[in-house]
Amino acid sequence: MLNSKRDPLLDRAAILAKKRDFENAYKILRGEEDRYYGSFKYYQLSGIISLYSGNYVESHEYLQLARRIKPKDKWTMLGFAVHYLKRMKTDQAVDCYLDVLETDPQNKIAKYALNVIRKHASPDNLSDWISIHDNLVKLFPPIPSPLLNKKSITNFSLALAVSIVLVFGFLFITNAIQNPFRFRSQRPISDYFLLPEERLNPVQTAGFFLYILSPDEIISLHENALAYFAGYRDERAKVLLNKILRSNASEAVKNRANLMIRNMAVPGFDTFRRQDNFTMSEVRAEPALFENVHVIWTGMATNVSVTDTHTQFDLLVGYDTRITLEGIVPVIFNIPVAINTDRPLEVLGRITLMSITDIKLEGISIHQAGRL
Repeated sequence: MLNSKRDPLLDRAAILAKKRDFENAYKILRGEEDRYYGSFKYYQLSGIISLYSGNYVESHEYLQLARRIKPKDKWTMLGFAVHYLKRMKTDQAVDCYLDVLETDPQNKIAKYALNVIRKHASPDNLSDWISIHDNLVKLFPPIPSPLLNKKSITNFSLALAVSIVLVFGFLFITNAIQNPFRFRSQRPISDYFLLPEERLNPVQTAGFFLYILSPDEIISLHENALAYFAGYRDERAKVLLNKILRSNASEAVKNRANLMIRNMAVPGFDTFRRQDNFTMSEVRAEPALFENVHVIWTGMATNVSVTDTHTQFDLLVGYDTRITLEGIVPVIFNIPVAINTDRPLEVLGRITLMSITDIKLEGISIHQAGRL
C-alpha cells in the first residue's frame, strides 16, 4: 500500500515492522502518540503493527480510531475481521470481508478468508484452523510500507504537479470548472463583522440570560466564532455563537450570530471535521451550547421503530465495543432507514434540546458496515 504523502517516522516504523522488529516499531509509534492525534495513517499503522505483535487490545483500540475517520478503508476492515474471527464472531467477520470486496472485488485476503469460513463452518473447526500454525496471521492486513524510493517519489510528484497545474489552469481560464481554492477563500464574512457602534455597546441589561458576559467576552466570542466560520469549522463556531445567543449580548450582536448560523453548511460523512466532533459527555455538561450542532456518535441501536415516514431508535453511544456505555440518546430520521440492531453504527446528527437537560439527535446520515 502506497500512501500519497510520505511520513519519515511512520515509514521507519513500517520498515521495522516489515523486518519483524515489532517491539521497536511499536516504541516509535507510542512515543509520538500526542503528535499524531487524529491522524488516520498513524492509527491504521499502529493498529496493524499491534496486530502482528500480538497486542490485540491495543490493535482493536487503534483500528477503532482509524475506522471512525475512514469507515470504509479496506485495510482497517481486514484488521477488524481478524478481531471478530479471533472471538468466533463469524457473522461480523463476513460483513467486514464483504465490505472490503465492495471496494476491492479482487482482494485476495478477503476472498481467502471467506473461503476459509465456508470450509470450516462450525466454531470448533474454525478454532482448530486458527490454532494450527497460527493460521490467523494469514488473514492479517499487510503492513503499509513505502513502495517507491525518495528519488522516484520526487520525480513523480514534480511531473504530477506540473500536469495538474497545466490541465487545471487551462480549465480555470476557460471557466470549464470553478476554481475550488478561489471558492474556499471567498466565503463571505464581511456581513458578520460587528459595526463600530455594535462593538461599543455589545451588552443589554434587561431580560433573563443563561450566561452573563462582559463586553470584552462577547466581542472575543464573536471574533473567535467568525475565525472558525471563515475556516469552515462550523460546528465549533456554532458552540461559541450559542453562548452569545443565550447571553446578555445585545440584539445586534445576536442578529450577527443568527445570520452566521443560517449560512452554515450541513455536513456529510465526507465533509465533517472529526477534530471538531464533540463527545456525549461534553454535550451533557452544557446542552444549551450544543443546540443544532452536528456530531458523529458511534454505538448500537435499540428500540428501533420504522414506518413509511420516519425511523426512530435509541443510540447506545460508545457501546459499539460492548464494553463502555457513554449514554443513551434518542435518534429520529424523517425517512425510513434499515437498521441492524446486531451491528455497530455511526450516526451523523443534529443535536436538538427536548428540555434544559435532555437532548435528541435529528438524523442526517448513518453508516453501518455492509449496508451503506
